[in-house]
Amino acid sequence: MGISAIISLFSGVALFLFGMSLMGDGLKRVSGNKLEPILFRLSGTPIRGMALGAGVTAVIQSSSATSVMVVGFVNSGMMKIRQAISVILGAILGTSITGWVICLSYIEGASGLSSLLSTSTLTGAIAVAGIILRMFSHQQTRRHIGDILLGFAVLMTGMSTMSGAVSGLGRQPWFTGLLTTMTQPLLGILAGLAFSAMLQSASAAVGIVQALSVTGAMTLGSALPLLMGITIGASVPVLLSALGANTDGKRTAVSYLVASFMGVMACASVFYIADAIFRFQFLSMTMNPFSLAFVNTVLRLVILCVLAPFADVLEAVGSLIVPAKRSEADPALRLEERFLGHPALAIEQSRLTICDMAKQTQQAIDASIQMLISYNENGLRYVEELEAAGDRFEDALGSYLVKLTGRELTEHQSRLVSVFLHTLTDFERISDHALNIAHSASEMHDKQMVFSEEAMQELTVMSGAIKEIIRTTVEAFLSQNLTLAGKVEPLEEVVDDLCSELKLRHVDRLQKGLCTIPLGFVLNDLLSNFERVSDQCSNIAVALIELSGGSFDTHEYLGKVKEKRSPSYERDFQDYKAKFTLN
Repeated sequence: MGISAIISLFSGVALFLFGMSLMGDGLKRVSGNKLEPILFRLSGTPIRGMALGAGVTAVIQSSSATSVMVVGFVNSGMMKIRQAISVILGAILGTSITGWVICLSYIEGASGLSSLLSTSTLTGAIAVAGIILRMFSHQQTRRHIGDILLGFAVLMTGMSTMSGAVSGLGRQPWFTGLLTTMTQPLLGILAGLAFSAMLQSASAAVGIVQALSVTGAMTLGSALPLLMGITIGASVPVLLSALGANTDGKRTAVSYLVASFMGVMACASVFYIADAIFRFQFLSMTMNPFSLAFVNTVLRLVILCVLAPFADVLEAVGSLIVPAKRSEADPALRLEERFLGHPALAIEQSRLTICDMAKQTQQAIDASIQMLISYNENGLRYVEELEAAGDRFEDALGSYLVKLTGRELTEHQSRLVSVFLHTLTDFERISDHALNIAHSASEMHDKQMVFSEEAMQELTVMSGAIKEIIRTTVEAFLSQNLTLAGKVEPLEEVVDDLCSELKLRHVDRLQKGLCTIPLGFVLNDLLSNFERVSDQCSNIAVALIELSGGSFDTHEYLGKVKEKRSPSYERDFQDYKAKFTLN
């Protein structure tokens, strides 16, 4: 094998790997936003999980990519380990589809209709279609389809280049001797494992083995151990991706290694023991790319069938290898970096995290208002903890969403991210106001200040309105209920009127000597915080409503609503005014 042939071989490998990467990225961009949410929402049963794992892997052409996503699901609490194992087993089978795709590069035709299906003709047609879509289409989806076609054409060219470079190896004694060594099961499995781990892709490793098979020197006896080792080696990139994961995420990644290792060892043990007894003659059969793709698929299907009933065993082994830690990261901040490459998942995870933030914000308001009625130190610490949690939410979500804006997003996804960035700030500010209210209650307790009975009755009405507006806002946000969101603004106007009225009544009591100036300062602080809470609630509700209409302009929306005062707005306003009226 001369220098030119070696250079040609490495050139073919480079083209092949680049083509696989380009095609895989295009496939993920075209279908990922639809496939990934389906993967974690519809993998509730083992059979469904395996089917989805196989299907998604077949589409995105990578069992490692599917498994890395699943590790992210488990790491973020979106999926249980048992569900993840089913998807991983399906992914082990699904990646064999790539071998059949590669077989297209070995279709040849001499003349007539068959020549239209030859490698060169097929590659040329696909490359032309791909470059047209890539260069002249303005739609992102079509451009990504062009990337898929170009990636496939580069992959086919790389396979042809590799095949041509190694075609003479079949006559080289050292090469045939090497393949003879691979018939030793343990050596062959170790070689395949190392090869797959080095390439970080089982599909790429199988493709290169298919290219080597064109030499005519590879038999089933030398190919089968290689394929077994490649199956195990595919777990390496998944293990690397889980280095920063929590305990469950690491257990899921380890489960991939355990599943592939146990499956291969079980199949190898039974097969080679039977071979020692019966001496299988078909092991000397010469392999070609098509027969290799077939054997690879059958091997992975057998592994799936063998391991499917033992998902609980795989989970238990993973738990033994990765013991539980005494403490884990705050589950509320479970934003998963692995999802940034899959915007649909990242946005959904951000929404779920903001929902957790919204619930805690409501708890903070309720607890702080309760302190005005009956103060206690535990209540103050509880509100302080919730406010600190709100700060952590804002920091983590803000950083995560900013990173997400640097990714390729659809117009709708961009609006969602924009709304989330505004909304999380509003929720964080509400928790700040809750802490301010709690501090006002603490100040009154420390200075032994007490509001008059009349002032307390008025504050009770105001507190009821604030609890109502935060409850309505949070419920509307959690359920994406636009009808509820539309009720927030009328209630916000009622809160504003109540604040103005309470301030006037306090001045009247102050003039009559029924109240003191220090109490007036506290009351003014409380009313300011109540009013700002209602303003933040209004911002959140407007964001929901504006997003549904395809725009996001808070000031324009509020101006139109208050100017036109629709019948439904007026009706809600009067209902709330009657409900929260002062005596």
